Amino acid sequence: MNPFSPIGFLSGIGPVFQKKLQNLGITTLQDLLFYFPFRYEDFSNISPIAQIKVNQKCCVAGKIIGLEQSRSWKKRMSIVEALIEDESGPARVVWFNQPFLARSLKKGDLLCLAGKVQAGKNGLFFSSPVFEKIYSLSELKHTGRLVPVYNEVAGISSRWLRYIIKPLLAETAGQMPEILPEEILKSNDFLPIGRALEQIHFPLSLAMAGKAKERLAFEELFLIELAVLQARLKVNQQSSPAIPVNVDLMQRFVGRLPFRLTDSQRKCVWQILKDIEKSAPMSRLLEGDVGSGKTVVAIMACLNVIKAGYQTVIMAPTEILAKQHFIEAAKLLQPFKIKIALLTGKEDQIISKKLGYHTARGFKPETIEISRSKILEKTLSGEIELLIGTHALIQGKVKFARPGLAVVDEQHRFGIGQRAKLASQRNNVRTGVGQSSDKPNSRCQTSVRLVSDTSLTPIPHLLSMTATPIPRTLALTVYGDLDLSLLDQMPKGRKQIITEVVASGQRNRVYGFVRKEVKKGRRVFVICPRIDPRPACEDPSRAKSPWGEAKAVKAEYEKLSREVFPDLKVGMMHGKLKVKEKEKIMADFKSGKIQILVSTSVVEVGVDVSDATIMLIEGADRFGLAQLHQFRGRVGRSKWQSYCFLFFDSPAQKTNQRLKAMMRAKNGFELAEMDLEIRGPGSLWGSKQWGLPDLAMANLKNLALVEKTRQAAKEILLADPLLKGHILLQNRVKTFEKKLHLE
Repeated sequence: MNPFSPIGFLSGIGPVFQKKLQNLGITTLQDLLFYFPFRYEDFSNISPIAQIKVNQKCCVAGKIIGLEQSRSWKKRMSIVEALIEDESGPARVVWFNQPFLARSLKKGDLLCLAGKVQAGKNGLFFSSPVFEKIYSLSELKHTGRLVPVYNEVAGISSRWLRYIIKPLLAETAGQMPEILPEEILKSNDFLPIGRALEQIHFPLSLAMAGKAKERLAFEELFLIELAVLQARLKVNQQSSPAIPVNVDLMQRFVGRLPFRLTDSQRKCVWQILKDIEKSAPMSRLLEGDVGSGKTVVAIMACLNVIKAGYQTVIMAPTEILAKQHFIEAAKLLQPFKIKIALLTGKEDQIISKKLGYHTARGFKPETIEISRSKILEKTLSGEIELLIGTHALIQGKVKFARPGLAVVDEQHRFGIGQRAKLASQRNNVRTGVGQSSDKPNSRCQTSVRLVSDTSLTPIPHLLSMTATPIPRTLALTVYGDLDLSLLDQMPKGRKQIITEVVASGQRNRVYGFVRKEVKKGRRVFVICPRIDPRPACEDPSRAKSPWGEAKAVKAEYEKLSREVFPDLKVGMMHGKLKVKEKEKIMADFKSGKIQILVSTSVVEVGVDVSDATIMLIEGADRFGLAQLHQFRGRVGRSKWQSYCFLFFDSPAQKTNQRLKAMMRAKNGFELAEMDLEIRGPGSLWGSKQWGLPDLAMANLKNLALVEKTRQAAKEILLADPLLKGHILLQNRVKTFEKKLHLE
């Protein structure tokens, strides 16, 4: 048996336990050893029985001098009662509903037990304490020491994990290969890997637990940094079309805009265009607050690429956002006669030669509904210059003649593998060259000829966009392979959204204010955490919660439309509706046929309704701050003053902290840092979402440690990019990458 053996090699772990452990991400013995506790119970001080005190957690050791089993008359509950004694005196111990203890314990057994001391009519006693038989003090797992507590799932308790891990450490910790280079261990005074694993699971002291955590956290972050920086090196070894900046074209585009670009937008556009001039693939993340103008920046980059003879693609996470990008691109590119198509799988359209026209309600693109096969054919030939859609664009039969730029909205982990796939989905026929654009240049023709050799096939440049603010530590780790461009200015004329946390007694006042705003022609969002009310039988215990059940869209829609605002037009939207239904509801909301829209988080990203000035969020404590900020960004997109009202259910202190942060923060960047401080990165992003281990997650807010690991990773890759001189580290990085969701 070695650390890489399957978990089934351990005695007592059959198929049932293997499946439960897999739910925790544990498939090998090494996985089990790297499943770390998240806290410790301090039972290291074994007290004389005579010194125990009521309402305190105490740990004692003694011999059983009396044992009996009975059943309570009132509840017919099994009771096992023991009398234990040490040199200072005796103590009563009572276990409820554990009749098997009467068979497993006997007089004369030495026990170490820990738990809360209570007062009864017969004096002090331990109520259902944790215990274990004493064979050797050094072998104690559950008492008499710092006791590890793990995240649990049904059927896998901390006690069970301690029982399995303690002997496993004794047998295999010494065999664990050391992957950190010797110079890193020495310069940081790190524990060797075997010792670190022993001390993080069963530490001799909190100080030793801290030393073990520091070393293991460094290792996990180091592996992430190596994986991310190697991904960047891999991208840099590829080539992309070098597209010169067409300054005249950019000036003409900016001159036709109905608004002025902010200085921040100009700076970001220039960074992107200068990156695209290079033959090394661009990998840039455009990060901007909601409403800061990311789409315009992306479309300028697309226009520059298209007029150089290449195709561009914009991918959005939802059909609604893809359609919105389609309309916005058609409006902004109208004077430049760009062939644009929408491909979502639900609705396929192409811009006609007229491109579109303006109405009293805004721009309406002149579109032609055509078959998917026609769009695929026109994309393959290069006739379509800008293809907009969902992630389905890189799946199936979509092929491009000469992809130059991929813009990915709110899906930042679009990595080299996916870009290579996009490059491979191209027209290999040389006659496809030059059918689409004004004057394709020679580089375009050369790149198409190279497709027969996939190793030389240029990949498109990548621009990712996000409105979710990213704290610096996360940017240095998970997004370390991307260059950052920050849109930190809002367009002129935008007013600060007034945010208010509303107490339960103030609800009617807010409803009155909503009615006044609607009468002025404004629109209102109402966000709820759930679609349907929870069935009464689903979880009866939650119904007794002191702060009630989460509001549901369907129930809130009925209440608002029938009881609160029967004279107003209330609509409802959620993720279970069909795309056509969602689009009709949003169109009615924009036009004013619907004045109040009750919705789930389906409106979180990208929805733009200029007359919407009120965002009312039910159960605001049930959403993360980044998500609340996204909701708030759906209003405040016009000259009108906008408002965000936060209703909350939980009385917890952290809820109050977070909602106050929403009121104080001037922008999303401030808010992200506040959220990181209040909740920690595990709650912000979740280890399951990223595939990050718990220790790495917990230390993402430790900027000093993040920067130290990044510098160490840079230095080792500078000397040995492929880690050929560090085979164990190389193998561990490859294994680690499989668990990370970095693409």
